[in-house]
Amino acid sequence: MKSDIQIAQNSHALDITEISKKVGLTESDLELYGHDKAKINWTAINRNKKNGHLGKLILVTSISPTPAGEGKSTITIGLGDAINNQLHKKTMITLREPSMGPVFGLKGGATGGGMAQIIPMEDINLHFTGDMHALTSAIDTLAALVDNYIYQDNSLNIDPEKILIKRGLDVNDRALRKVTVGQGSKFNGIEHTASFAITVANELMAILCLANDIDDLKARIGDILVAYTTDDKPVYVKDLGFHGAIAALLSNALKPNLVQTIEHTPALVHGGPFANIAHGANSVMATNLALHLSDYTLTEAGFGSDLGGQKFMDFVSKHLDKKPDASVVVATVRALKYQAEGSTDNLGQENLEALRKGFKNLERHMNNMRSYNVPVIVLINRFDTDTQVELDLLKQLIQEQGIQAEVVNYHDVGSKGGIEAAQAVVDLANSGKADLKTTYNDNDDVKTKIKKVAQKIYHASQVEYSEKAEKEISHLKQLGKEKLPVIIAKTQYSFTDNKKLLGAPEDFTLHVKGISLKNGARFIVVTTGHVLDMPGLPKHPAALDIDVDNNGKISGLF
Repeated sequence: MKSDIQIAQNSHALDITEISKKVGLTESDLELYGHDKAKINWTAINRNKKNGHLGKLILVTSISPTPAGEGKSTITIGLGDAINNQLHKKTMITLREPSMGPVFGLKGGATGGGMAQIIPMEDINLHFTGDMHALTSAIDTLAALVDNYIYQDNSLNIDPEKILIKRGLDVNDRALRKVTVGQGSKFNGIEHTASFAITVANELMAILCLANDIDDLKARIGDILVAYTTDDKPVYVKDLGFHGAIAALLSNALKPNLVQTIEHTPALVHGGPFANIAHGANSVMATNLALHLSDYTLTEAGFGSDLGGQKFMDFVSKHLDKKPDASVVVATVRALKYQAEGSTDNLGQENLEALRKGFKNLERHMNNMRSYNVPVIVLINRFDTDTQVELDLLKQLIQEQGIQAEVVNYHDVGSKGGIEAAQAVVDLANSGKADLKTTYNDNDDVKTKIKKVAQKIYHASQVEYSEKAEKEISHLKQLGKEKLPVIIAKTQYSFTDNKKLLGAPEDFTLHVKGISLKNGARFIVVTTGHVLDMPGLPKHPAALDIDVDNNGKISGLF
C-alpha cells in the first residue's frame, strides 16, 4: 500500500466552496486560503449560532496509546466518511490542528492515515492557515510586553523572578526549557530566568480553544495571571492593558478552518492543546459550529479516555451547545497485546493469552466512558497481522461486558471498511440514552476533584501532595480559585503517573508535584509524575525523513 502522503497527494480535492455547500455555507461565508481550505467568517459563525438546529455529538477516544498505534484519528475520519457517504447523513468532523513539534519529532502528523485522511495533508501538518504562527507570535509578544513593562516603568513592582508566563515555540527544543534573558548590559533588559513551552501547551492555546467570540477571547486573555509583585500580589494581563493587542493578534486564528476528507466529507480543523498537559480537544467554536451545520458531528479527544476523554466529559462539554450523545472507544489487537507484553517485538504473532491479559486496559477505558452515562461502543481497528481468532476473541470479551463492538478497516478501504459500525454508532447516538454525569461536582474543592478523578478514572488508592503543591493549593484558596475545574497533567501511557506501568494498575498512589492556576482558561493544571511542556527531539527525528523536490512536492510526512 502507498504511504499516507502518497495517498493524500494522489487524491482529488474538490474546491472548498463545493465542500461548504454540503453544510449550507456559501462562498461569501468563506475566507479562502487557496482552492482547498478556508476560514469561516464571522457573519456565517454568528448567523449559524442562532439557526436553532443542533445535530448529534459523537466523541471518539481510545485505549492508552502505545508504539503499536491505535489509529484514533483514522477511525474518526473513516467513521465520519461512512456516516456521510455510506449512510447519506449530513456529517461534519472536527479535529485538532497538528503541532509541528511532533510532526518533525517522533509522533508524526495528525491527519489520519491510509484512505481515511483529511487533506491537504502537507498544509495541515505544516503551516496550514497560520493559526500556530499567530499563537506563537501572541505568546511571545505578551512575554516581550511584560519584560518591557518591568524595564521601562514597573510601577506595580512586578518581581522578575515571579513571572509565570512562558515564551512559546512550535518546535521540540529541550534547550529552551530553562533560559536566562536580559544578559549583558542594562540596555538588554532586566536579567532573569525564563522558559519556553511548546505553543500548544501554552495557556493562550487553551484560551483560543475555549473562547466563543472575540469579546470572550479578550476577557480571558485579560484574566491571565502574569506574575506576582515583590509583596506577592497577583498581576493579571488586564492590569497591564495588553489584552486588546493580544486578542487582535489572535482574532483571525479564532475562526475555524474548513477542509475535507479524501472522500469529501466536510471537516473543521481548529486549535490543538495537548491532552496530557491541557484539555486536549479542538476548539469550542468549531464543534459548536459543526453541531449547528450538520446532523452528526464527530470530534476526537486526545490520547486515552483517562486524559482527553475525561477532560472532554468533565470540562469541555460544559462549554458546548450540547452534551455528547455517544462515545466511541478505539482499540487494536496489537496495542492490547503490547499492554500485556510491554514490547512491540512479537505483536504480529497470534497470542490469545496476551490479548486476554491486555484486554484489562480496554475494559478500564470502556468502564471509564460508561461511568459518564453516555452510550459506548468499541471500534476495533483491524491490522493485517490480526488473525480472525484474535478479532473474534476481542469482540467476545467486549460484548461480555455488555458493550457493542465492531471491527473496522477504514485505513485500507475508506468508508466502506465499516458501514455496519457506522450504523451502530448512529443508532447509539439516536437512542436518547445519554444523560451526562460528571466525575466531580463544580462546587468540590481542588483536592476533592483530584481525588475523585484519581480514584474513579485512574483507580488510584490515594493522592500524595508535594510540599510545593500544598503551598500552591493554599495560595489558590487565598485567590478564591480553589473550586475551578482541574486539568490533570499526566503521562498518556499509563493510568498511573509512571509511564512504565501498563495495563490497568490498581491501588497505587498518584503523586501531585505542582498546582498551576490558568486563570484565563479558567482551570487549574495539576502536574503529576514527569510531564514536560517542552518536548525534546529523539535520536532519529522524523525531520531526517522529510524532503521537498524542485516542484515543491513534499515527501516523508508518513
